[in-house]
Amino acid sequence: MNTSPQAGAAGHEGSRLRRQALGEFVRSARSRITPQMAGLPEGMRRRTPGLRREEVAQLCGISVTWYTWIEQGREVSVSPSVWSRIAGVLQLARAERAYLFDLADCADPQHARDEAMGAPGSLRECVDAITAPAYVLDRAWNVLACNAPLRELFDDWPDRDPAPNLLRYIFLDPAARELVVDWEQRARRVVAEFRADAGAHLDEPAVLALIDALNRQSAVFAHWWNRHAVVEREGGLREFAHPRRGRMAFQQITFRLATHLDLKLVMLLGESVGS
Repeated sequence: MNTSPQAGAAGHEGSRLRRQALGEFVRSARSRITPQMAGLPEGMRRRTPGLRREEVAQLCGISVTWYTWIEQGREVSVSPSVWSRIAGVLQLARAERAYLFDLADCADPQHARDEAMGAPGSLRECVDAITAPAYVLDRAWNVLACNAPLRELFDDWPDRDPAPNLLRYIFLDPAARELVVDWEQRARRVVAEFRADAGAHLDEPAVLALIDALNRQSAVFAHWWNRHAVVEREGGLREFAHPRRGRMAFQQITFRLATHLDLKLVMLLGESVGS
């Protein structure tokens, strides 16, 4: 870890620039929202377009001073729920809302809940068109789509399971211990990766139910879950001991989907087969 004065200064400058960009973005968004759009009476003639700062503050339930400091790029502590109310009052589109929360460096409590109900047909077609093993996961690691090479690699597991979930497969299906090389090491890493994904969604019934079931049914999952390790889904070498094709190795690549931010496209590239 770089703790030099230069690194600290760079981090402080980066934070300042983020706050400045955030303030300018919020101010620009405020200028395009009319009183009628916000459900307010138009009132007297305005010198500038859009809502006044005090109107946004009132609609968001925060003080005018606090809101003013946000637009001025000052260092203030703002909760995710307040950012969510600001995004709602300013009627931000999905990409704008994501940009707001990225600049604010916090998780959006709304989570775009309607985006993870299933994979659109066009996405399934894209996955089918990929020649390497590929699949799509939602935030609870349910498999929403997968292609024929993936089904072959996992010995038709997604077809055998009416609601395939990667975590349930790894920790509850005995076949996973035979298929996944170095299963214990991979299982430990998978729990830490899932915790990083699930952190912003722990209030959702589907995610809570999955964690509760795995804690009760898998001592290995419970052990590593209670360690609270968090790592990014970095990809890298993945090895399998296929029951018919022998040892197989792939490089795992994970993509976040721009149109469905809670979904991940995972591809396994560069197969090599051992003797």
